Amino acid sequence: MTVGSIRMPKTLRPIVSLLLGLAFLLAGSGLQFTLLPLRGSAEGFDDLALGVISSAYYVGFVSGCFLAPYLIQRAGHIRAFTAMVAVAAAVALAHALAPVVVAWIVFRGVTGLCLAGLYLVVESWLNDRASNETRGLVLSAYVMVNYGAITFGQALVTLYPIAEAGNFMVAAMLSSLAIVPVALTRAAQPAPITTVSFRVGQLYRAAPVALVASFMIGAANGAFWGLAPLSAAGSGLSIDQVALFMSTAVLAGAIVQWPVGRLSDRVDRRLVLLVLLIGAAVAGVASWLISASGMMLLLFGILFGALALPGYSLAAAHAYDKTPASDVVPIAATILLTNGLGSVVGPLIAAAFMSAEGPRALFLFTAMVQALLAAYVLYRTQVQVSLASPQKTDFDLASTALVGTVVTHDALDPADPSIIIPEAYARTPMQANARSTPSSES
Repeated sequence: MTVGSIRMPKTLRPIVSLLLGLAFLLAGSGLQFTLLPLRGSAEGFDDLALGVISSAYYVGFVSGCFLAPYLIQRAGHIRAFTAMVAVAAAVALAHALAPVVVAWIVFRGVTGLCLAGLYLVVESWLNDRASNETRGLVLSAYVMVNYGAITFGQALVTLYPIAEAGNFMVAAMLSSLAIVPVALTRAAQPAPITTVSFRVGQLYRAAPVALVASFMIGAANGAFWGLAPLSAAGSGLSIDQVALFMSTAVLAGAIVQWPVGRLSDRVDRRLVLLVLLIGAAVAGVASWLISASGMMLLLFGILFGALALPGYSLAAAHAYDKTPASDVVPIAATILLTNGLGSVVGPLIAAAFMSAEGPRALFLFTAMVQALLAAYVLYRTQVQVSLASPQKTDFDLASTALVGTVVTHDALDPADPSIIIPEAYARTPMQANARSTPSSES
């Protein structure tokens, strides 16, 4: 047994309960991402209504980034986690009890708000428990749990017929089980949460590609997350195949992120992003034009996931290259929230495309967004020279993956002017490794 194999269990042992709770939670959430468009269509919801329902989740998520810290400050991490999991589980069941468009819009908004808060609790706790020596391993394990649980959850949509309530029950059960390992943990709660400003102007001046890309990638990928199950089913896939379509697309995106990120350490990240965007746009147009079904359509899903989903990581890494290390937290907040705003807009427009041109038009929409972004990235490569490799930060999957709120590898200093200590804690000494989340101040 090697030293590394001994060190890994010891490093992860204090956070196993958190990661297990997160896995249950995200499996339930991943199941709903695939289930809701299919069940909504079976209930007679039109494409535009399903687009609004999908957007509502991201409206709730962005709102949760601002509102959840105050709940956590009021109740503490464990109580806040328990409350938000309970609400998320109840709302999962409510979808089956009230299959009405307006109700589902509200339900998805509440779910998004709860998920943002739950991510914040888990990430603040992980950062608090990790040391400088173990932080990379801890956050990498966190990212793998995210992707693995969501992929697993999407595959569960085959358990029960779409028209029945069984899948909603499974989603609620998985979400409820997230409470158990966290409520029973003996780990100390982390320090009070701080908030940070976000800096749209600074990011645009330093790295315009990062800001524009985070919004447009959010629009394309948000539409995919919300409407791809409906598009795949409308294109002739069975429920089992839809589950496989979504799971393999997410898995392909997760697998490709690391090698693509490492490649971008050696060449201009914008050029790597450009190649991915062109490939994703071509795959999207092919998916729209070709009357593919079965394995061919599944192949297009894998290509889309591999080419489209890593884009956010490259945009984030490019932003970190072009901004001071001291500003990494507010810049990360800016990228995340910009991506969230794009995810609000994308499903609405994509749903209009699908209403006019059919279910495959989802991929026409994503291709158009990616082509427009590719043109902008190409333009920026012509007017601004790339950084030399020694000037770049090393690509890091944990800090660039789109998984929740703001993940940082470094302890936060409350004396930093970009970090805002909540008024309730203004007279309370802050621990050195307090956690952060975006605030609305600029």
